[in-house]
Amino acid sequence: MRRLPPLTAIEAFVQVARIGSVKAAAEALSLSSPALTRRIQALERFVGHPLFERGHQSIQLNADGDRLMAELGPSIDALAAAMERATGGEELMRLRLAVPSLFASQRLMPVLPELRALYPDLHIDIDTGAGRLMRLNDGLDAAIVITARTDPILYARQIDRNRVVAVASRALAEGPHALLHPSQLSGATIYLHREMPDAFQYWCDAAGVPDLQPAAIDVFDAGQLILDAAAQGLGVAFMLESHLRASRDDRLVELFGVEAESPYSYWFVCRRSALSRRPVKIFHDWLFSGQKEGSLARV
Repeated sequence: MRRLPPLTAIEAFVQVARIGSVKAAAEALSLSSPALTRRIQALERFVGHPLFERGHQSIQLNADGDRLMAELGPSIDALAAAMERATGGEELMRLRLAVPSLFASQRLMPVLPELRALYPDLHIDIDTGAGRLMRLNDGLDAAIVITARTDPILYARQIDRNRVVAVASRALAEGPHALLHPSQLSGATIYLHREMPDAFQYWCDAAGVPDLQPAAIDVFDAGQLILDAAAQGLGVAFMLESHLRASRDDRLVELFGVEAESPYSYWFVCRRSALSRRPVKIFHDWLFSGQKEGSLARV
């Protein structure tokens, strides 16, 4: 049997591959960056070729590294799980996750039974409060946020792409007083989510009415309340298409059929070092597993 490279070198390789940062991986392993770099170099000497593409301020797997990671990653996870069982450390895993309330109700809760079936020892504290990104350094492990851009200091992976749509009650789309053209919104109340402040303007630009001024713009911090207000015929909401689709509310329809690509989308975000924690990694990998039926990233 061929000798194996040091386990510490393999562990360093897997951490850098997953986190995408030598500094953050070193912090997760309680090493200095030079010490971690030496372990990576030792593994590269063992296999006989580089495993990463190294930029001035970036590092990412090359094709050889991708292939090695695909084989080593599950083995390292299995080894870590075995050691947790051996030391009695698998009794309870807890993830402290911040999520927008509408995402939680529409897309997370319906598929959580699948995650529980796979990992019955994983428990999730769900926080729907504001300031999710700021609180990643204050008790939260990870967050799902809706935003147009993310902080490059953090690990961020996009969950979906979307478009902004005009959402209104069916009564406003039908009948003698139906809204048939975007210009008619000049007499309407517009509803926006606090985390999507420019959604209406993006939609107006796509609709060819960039200077449109509605009667009023009301801002809410809860997506479900915006949909409820629209369903009651109180105004027109500008939300993501996925919000309308997942609402399954027969009272709501899309107006005008304008194709407005959204600058906003949902992202999974955490500190780079947090990916080394098993609860975070389990949730992250499950979230982005496109192979399983009912994947949250595909809802």
